Amino acid sequence: MAVTLKDIATKAAVSLATVSRVLNYDNTLSVSDATRHKIFEIAEQLNYTKHKHPSPRQGKKLAVVQWYTEAQELDDLYYMSIRMGIEQHCQQLGFKALQVYQNNLEQLPTDIDGIIAVGKFSSQQITQFKQRSSHVILVDYDGLPYGCDSVVTDFEHSVENVVDTFIKQQIEDIGVIYGSETTADNAQDVPDPRHHYFVKKMKAERLYQPEFVFEGRYTSESGYQMMKQAIEKLGNKLPHAFFIANDPMAVGALKALQEANIAIPGRVSLISFNDTSIANYVYPGLSSVHVATDLMGKSAVDLMVEQLDGDREYVKKITLGTKLIERQSVKNRV
Repeated sequence: MAVTLKDIATKAAVSLATVSRVLNYDNTLSVSDATRHKIFEIAEQLNYTKHKHPSPRQGKKLAVVQWYTEAQELDDLYYMSIRMGIEQHCQQLGFKALQVYQNNLEQLPTDIDGIIAVGKFSSQQITQFKQRSSHVILVDYDGLPYGCDSVVTDFEHSVENVVDTFIKQQIEDIGVIYGSETTADNAQDVPDPRHHYFVKKMKAERLYQPEFVFEGRYTSESGYQMMKQAIEKLGNKLPHAFFIANDPMAVGALKALQEANIAIPGRVSLISFNDTSIANYVYPGLSSVHVATDLMGKSAVDLMVEQLDGDREYVKKITLGTKLIERQSVKNRV
């Protein structure tokens, strides 16, 4: 007797519609990866044959270019999680994802169907991508100036929310520790948009104080050194709150404050950005702006599907919102 979708739905304890949409690779369906995998496993066990029909993506190869080296990626969970989100969605849709790291760009395959580039790349590198494939997606970098689809984070409203959170706590002396970097080939400087929107918001609130601004690198050691510099330079005028551009920098800043016996959040409140797993495991737990890295990866793959399946005339930029996750490094609201 032939196996039906209803048989699979019953065994998986989900609706018939869910089974149908999963087995037909419906990208718009909101369902957990665990459920999706369970449905495919049950379909396999019951020898359901329709799901074995090749996906229209089957056999197509996408190069996932990470701007970091493999070693650097291990130290930055943010970019690793974006890459993993891309690779997971590629697997779901039948794409073959090929990992290419910054120090191996010369190994970029010539027979690829598309490129998803994660990180900051110069115009020369983007041109190189386009020479290999007419289908290029940039992730965490605005592709509109380069004629590429892209997926980015809404920095402006995220930063405004951070400043508003401090103000609601009746804190108006707010500092910032932000980063500077260059593209993967060191050809172009990449300004930190969090710093730009922080200055804009603080000036709008008439609270901006340039002596509370510290520029470093996006590393724990740099965050540590920048906070030590702030403590030594400002003394009793040290701000009662700091916005810090990413979690590794915030961890370093946290260490510097603790070494100086400065209470967190009693004397200084901290809010970080990205909300990688490290934010929840340090003490006190770091309040951090959560960036939807999995969704960034998924959205990039969906844009690639649009490019491969259609003839869209204009490039598209997807801007994803964020959520502020408050933990022990911020005072309870008054």
